[in-house]
Amino acid sequence: MSAPSQSRSLAPAWLVPPGDANALAPLVWPTASDRDDEGVLRIGGVSATALRERFGTPLWVLDEDEVRATARRTLDAFRAAAALHGVQARVYYAGKAFLSTEIVRWVTEEGLAVDVCTGGELAVALAAGADPARLGFHGNNKSVAELEAAVEAGIGSIVIDSLIEIERLAAIVDRRGVRQSVLLRVNSGVHAETHHFLATAHEDQKFGFTLTDASAAASRIRELPGLDLVGLHCHIGSQIFGTAGFEESASRIVELHAELLAGGELPVLNLGGGFGIAYTSVDDPTPIEELAVGIAEAVARQCEVRGIPMPNLAFEPGRAIVGRAGVTLYEVGTTKPVEVDGADRLYVSVDGGMSDNPRPALYGADFSARIASRTSEAEPVLVRVVGKHCESGDVVVDAEYLPGDVSPGDLLAVPATGAYCFSLASNYNYVPRPPVVALRGGEARVIVRGESVDDLLARDAGLTPMPEEGKNRMPGSSERRSLSEPQARRNAESK
Repeated sequence: MSAPSQSRSLAPAWLVPPGDANALAPLVWPTASDRDDEGVLRIGGVSATALRERFGTPLWVLDEDEVRATARRTLDAFRAAAALHGVQARVYYAGKAFLSTEIVRWVTEEGLAVDVCTGGELAVALAAGADPARLGFHGNNKSVAELEAAVEAGIGSIVIDSLIEIERLAAIVDRRGVRQSVLLRVNSGVHAETHHFLATAHEDQKFGFTLTDASAAASRIRELPGLDLVGLHCHIGSQIFGTAGFEESASRIVELHAELLAGGELPVLNLGGGFGIAYTSVDDPTPIEELAVGIAEAVARQCEVRGIPMPNLAFEPGRAIVGRAGVTLYEVGTTKPVEVDGADRLYVSVDGGMSDNPRPALYGADFSARIASRTSEAEPVLVRVVGKHCESGDVVVDAEYLPGDVSPGDLLAVPATGAYCFSLASNYNYVPRPPVVALRGGEARVIVRGESVDDLLARDAGLTPMPEEGKNRMPGSSERRSLSEPQARRNAESK
């Protein structure tokens, strides 16, 4: 198992045997990551073995200082880039990447607004004390109940996604006697160079309006007295490196923007998010400052060509804010050498898997891994890190080189798991979801409690009848229960 030349045929072309299988790739791990004198991984000054002893595994770990610093850096970058052209920029944190009340507090305290896309996400943001006027609401199928809750809360903007939604929202604001600011989501036709499921601006998909249909939708919004069309929105995909796709999308959206100016002002152009991060040592994400300058320049150039004023800009990064800050800790349970066509691979099974990180199964996403409880001088071998679920596709890290003596009981760390792991997690095979632990100033604290088997059984109505039918269930489109009760309680308490 120790000969890299034998295993190389099973490795992807980008993955080469490392000189040091203990090294931490600089852009992949949280900035404050290192190893102590015993070789144990530290994140934010906290030992990985101490985290295992206190909280168990699997464990989602999030460096709060990293999240806050990245949020500040991102906001500063886009504000500075917009200011070069005499306009303003607002940055929304895309809550779908990772949302909890603590996360909302971190990003809002650092100056970001928050983007939500369901009634549940809206409820979390409001419960965290977010200013409703600094919330944006996405979604291709917002129910009447969700729209009612958003309007009742005083949400800053709603991104319109269909003709049906225009009429649905218009009826709500008319009944309430209020006005609601909206943006129109438009598909620019630019295909992001990413996984098919992550590309969101091509025409054959569920989000938004085509460039051809957008004008009619905008006209209909402007006919309705309760809706205030304040701008256009476009999102071309996720995990994107470089500015080329954003620049091409901007040229098409600005063309539509210029056309719609004949019917009234459009002060905002929201170009979404999707900025990529490094998951492996070969990933080279574009610095956020470079992205901000390039995108702002592209919009300014397109506006100048058409002789129109440049609108204020808005962006919605999620993964770029929290992705690098997250590390998942697992304990190795078994190892199993496998020979494939004369080449060797070592399967390393851990105590989590696709229930806490479904991205490899969903998108074929690549991740990295390192032994966290020690260092080793053993020769690196090609491994596949897999989970404990009853699926052959339950892969955590498809291909990685680890020291050949990786063994049961070792603590394994997978970096860059701050985005779309917690938020996509499940209870597949009745595996409880892990806790989320935040690190700051060398201290660790739970910000989302982990589940137990008792928690899972408590939902089984065959064992424990619910005191109220459907208690705490999110309402469907035919229901009208308010989703903003926490906000209403706070308002009542403040009077």
